[in-house]
Parts: sequence; C-alpha cells; structure tokens
Amino acid sequence: MASLHTAPRKIPDWLRWCAAAWLVFWMAIYWGYWGPGNFLHLCDVAVIVSCIGLWMSNPLLISSQAVGTLLVNLLWAVDAGGGFFLGRHPIGGTEYLFDPRYPLWIRLLTLFHLVSPPLLLWAIHRVGYNRRGWLLQSAITVAVFAAARWTSPELNINFAFRDPFFRRAWGPAPVHIILSTLFLIVVAYLPTHLFLQHLFPPPAPNEASRAGN
Repeated sequence: MASLHTAPRKIPDWLRWCAAAWLVFWMAIYWGYWGPGNFLHLCDVAVIVSCIGLWMSNPLLISSQAVGTLLVNLLWAVDAGGGFFLGRHPIGGTEYLFDPRYPLWIRLLTLFHLVSPPLLLWAIHRVGYNRRGWLLQSAITVAVFAAARWTSPELNINFAFRDPFFRRAWGPAPVHIILSTLFLIVVAYLPTHLFLQHLFPPPAPNEASRAGN
C-alpha cells in the first residue's frame, strides 16, 4: 500500500484558478482604494504568497503562510469579535471594520482573515507540511517589518512603530524591529510550526524535491 509520503497530491485545478482569480480581483481593488503601500501589511503579503502557493501547489509557500497566519488571524478574529460584541478592541488593528468612513464592501473584503486559516490547513493536509516554512516566514517578516518603517508612523503598519499591547516603541527603529520580529517568530510562529509539524506529514518525495522539504 502506498504511504502518504509516496503519494503526492496537488491542489485541485478549480481551487488553483479560484486563488488566481481572487488574487487579481483583490489586488486590483486594494491597489485602487488603499494604494500600493497597503501591501506591506503582513496579512496582505500572506494573501499574495498563499495564492501563489496554491496556484503552484507549493508546500513551502503554503506552509510558510500557515505558520504566519493561523495564530495571528485568530487574534484578528478575537479583536474583531471584541469590537462587534463588546464595543472594544482588546488588541487593536480591526477598528476599520466598524468605521463607516470606509465602504462596507471594502471592509467585508478583509474577511479573508477568517477564510485563510481553514483553507491553508486543508491545503497542508493535501500537500504536506514543509518544515522550512517557519524559516521562510521568519525571513519574510523581517523584510516586511523593515520595509514598513519607511511608511507613515501614523499608519503603524505591522505595528512597526508602536506595539499593539502597550502602544509604545521599544527603543530606536532597529531595536524595535528586532524585538518585534523576534516576538512574532518565537511566540507566534514557533508554536504554530511545532503544532503543524506534529499534526501533518512532510511533503511526498517528489514534492519535496520540487519545493524543498
């Protein structure tokens, strides 16, 4: 009997095309409304990399975004739920969902935060969990965090200027970036990586040779 490690499976074609269509539609809308700088948000980077990963059936790209989004999107859901049910945001970052200055349809597009975790978990179940996803996502985070420092401090993209808990900067820019990225990598990404590594097998051999294992 063939094992999971010798029977690679790809993402179904219908889902690959849905991911490609969503990426083109979503990027066009976001670019036109928010501007190109908005794509420096880690959550928006995750959409782009996830869709590319789904299109390519690439375990490394899919795994990296599962590492980067599962816990973060859970916190996003908690913050949005706090705003909806309690009228307060325990973490911050989802206030825009309830701001009538933004069109409702634009705000609803951000519900991808709720869709991506189950979709990525299903995709990993399909193609396997690449153990190097944690390293790739860590590298992406450092690069995107550093780039966010070139945007307006008022926007505080990725909390690159002020953390979400104490609303303060932790020293000069390099120190704040290092501490913030280390927090994400160790506190958010590493436990998620260990969880996924325990739950899912690695990619099958020929998938691993194509995308790295």
